[in-house]
Amino acid sequence: MTASTTRRTAAKSRIAAVGAIAVAGTMLLTACGDQTKSGNNSSETKGSTAADLLPPEIKAKGVIKVGSDIAYPPVEFKDKSGKTVGIDPDLGAALGKELGVTFQFENGTFDTLITGLRSKRYDLAMSAMTDTKDRQEGVDSDTKKKVGEGVDFVDYFTAGVSIYTKKGDDQGIKTWADLCGKKIAVQRNTVSHNLAKAESKKCADGKTIAMETFDNDLEAQTRLRSGGADAGSSDFPVAAYAAKTSGGGKDFQIVGEQVQAAPYGIAVAKGNDQLTKAIQAALDALIKNGEYGKIIAKWGVEAGAVTEARLNGGS
Repeated sequence: MTASTTRRTAAKSRIAAVGAIAVAGTMLLTACGDQTKSGNNSSETKGSTAADLLPPEIKAKGVIKVGSDIAYPPVEFKDKSGKTVGIDPDLGAALGKELGVTFQFENGTFDTLITGLRSKRYDLAMSAMTDTKDRQEGVDSDTKKKVGEGVDFVDYFTAGVSIYTKKGDDQGIKTWADLCGKKIAVQRNTVSHNLAKAESKKCADGKTIAMETFDNDLEAQTRLRSGGADAGSSDFPVAAYAAKTSGGGKDFQIVGEQVQAAPYGIAVAKGNDQLTKAIQAALDALIKNGEYGKIIAKWGVEAGAVTEARLNGGS
């Protein structure tokens, strides 16, 4: 998902209706990006344990504050007891164990997370955030103007974007072009929002895409469920999870093709190189010892797994 974004290049895979989140992992296979290209600086961390690389002030506190939009199942969300759960919290707990600190997830609106890093409200942002050059450079993806210092990313997963509709009522929607003349409900300032804006400019005969935007993806799902929109869109694991769980699997279906495969990254404010290296080393250690794979498998999205912790691998 993803404050102003371009991917929550096109890489596509045909998607059938989702029956279980485990299918999400399988379907992600053809959309996964190449995790072996240049951009990995893990050699810089060799010879030291991840904990040794942590900044002294974080070691002293024993806590890493993580900004996250905790309304994006299965990546991060509240369970019935109110506990924060999901892929990111599980990885955060494992990273914390590797580093000897506690990852403390703090809820925030997605498009304020990078600002929170700049203001030092958070040490990290971990929220299914897509690693893009614009984010790395602090550039607004709409205006292409410099709006901040940018962030560094430690990439930890790969995902694409999907469209979904009410189950049994796809209204002929199979591609983004099919949304012309229709309304889509999306989370504000995500890749889905950006894709809708870009596609709307291509629509012919004045049939643009009407967009209703929300603070979080669950609100967008509610709008679609109530009949207030024709379709919704979100990152594929999230859309697949919604199709599987909402209304006992009776509310939504994924339609068309998955597009825009790109890495999720753990965001760190520019200049915090020591923290970035520590996170990268800890993630590499989890990948090598198998703990990372167990967490990804738990949520049924193995095909989105990476094989190494890359730094700023997004485009």
